[in-house]
Amino acid sequence: MVVFTSDNGGAGYIGIPDVNSPFRGWKITMFEGGLRVPMFVKWPARIAAGTSVDTPVAHIDMMPTLASAAGAPQPEGVAIDGLDLLPLATGEGADNWNRETLFWQNGHYQVVRHGDWKLQVNDRPTDGMQKWLHNLVEDPTEQNNLAASHPDKLEELEALLAAHQASSRGPLYESVTQMPVMVDKTLAEKFVEGDEYVYTPN
Repeated sequence: MVVFTSDNGGAGYIGIPDVNSPFRGWKITMFEGGLRVPMFVKWPARIAAGTSVDTPVAHIDMMPTLASAAGAPQPEGVAIDGLDLLPLATGEGADNWNRETLFWQNGHYQVVRHGDWKLQVNDRPTDGMQKWLHNLVEDPTEQNNLAASHPDKLEELEALLAAHQASSRGPLYESVTQMPVMVDKTLAEKFVEGDEYVYTPN
């Protein structure tokens, strides 16, 4: 089995405006330009050539997938966040795939995707809280923030984030800096009042 993927979208600091087009954001942000990356898996013995899967998955799924492919047991007494992707890739058992929710977090910058909906929360204590709510099927490039107009959906996803936070462990390594990253401009462009940005720990 050969897996080819990327840990994040292209970086804004390289100064190429369309590197993640048509998606907004860059590496370090959690807009789709920073999160949505390709994953190619080749395993001629089990995966048919030309197979395409639209279901969102994550890199946390790599370990259980590779262990399953190798016939190796997963470690006992350890909580494994990822899932075996082979049912999706091979079509064998894909109907039983039932994960609806994915989480990402970098300190105070947190994201949940639940079904077609995605909520980003940037809760930097010195700046107040920023929230972006999008339906990724209707608005895959995240142009229209629905946080104010869909309070019920906002509350639902905030509850999922809160539950995730309550059950998760803290970071193994604390961040050493906070950096502002413009969402729609590269580092080669000037910030002007009104430009959207996120502050992210690093």
